[in-house]
Amino acid sequence: MSEKGKTELRERLIRRRAALTADEVARASEGAVALIRTLFEWKNATEALLYWPVRGEIDLRPLAAELWQRGCRVLFPRCRPDSPGEMDLACAACEDELVPGAFSILEPDAMRCPAVDSCRPNIALIPGVSFDRRGNRLGFGGGYYDRLLATEAMRDTLIVGVAHEFQLVESIPTEPWDKPVDVVCTEDELWRP
Repeated sequence: MSEKGKTELRERLIRRRAALTADEVARASEGAVALIRTLFEWKNATEALLYWPVRGEIDLRPLAAELWQRGCRVLFPRCRPDSPGEMDLACAACEDELVPGAFSILEPDAMRCPAVDSCRPNIALIPGVSFDRRGNRLGFGGGYYDRLLATEAMRDTLIVGVAHEFQLVESIPTEPWDKPVDVVCTEDELWRP
């Protein structure tokens, strides 16, 4: 698949996801959340990295609430101002500590949630435009998650790519810097490539 092919796939899947109804997103999210809860790393997590959903992504907010109730350290990515493609991780203790950031995605408020100096999440739940059955991920093209997943902090973390079933494709071409996920979770299945 050429770069043009990746761009076309990305655009097609983003359009399809944006066309989902609220009920369709809620049903898919419920299924994916139930499957994530079966993971050993989820059940035993003391520190986890999550994303806040936008534009039809699988909604992980119930998992964030569950982690906060369990007293876990809940990390979210925050885009670095004036550093395209780079994110910091910050701990948020509740939804009220999240504010709109880059790309209108809720992220930890920089005034209340400083970037963490060190972390070792047991599990990281990350979004993608598409995944294949080898764990390859197609993102929005900025390399944000590839850079984050390449950090030392993520070396022992179980990386779970979360998406709708229709976002699974036969194959995604990769570049040397692309970081695959360890597990892919949709509303219908949970599997390790």
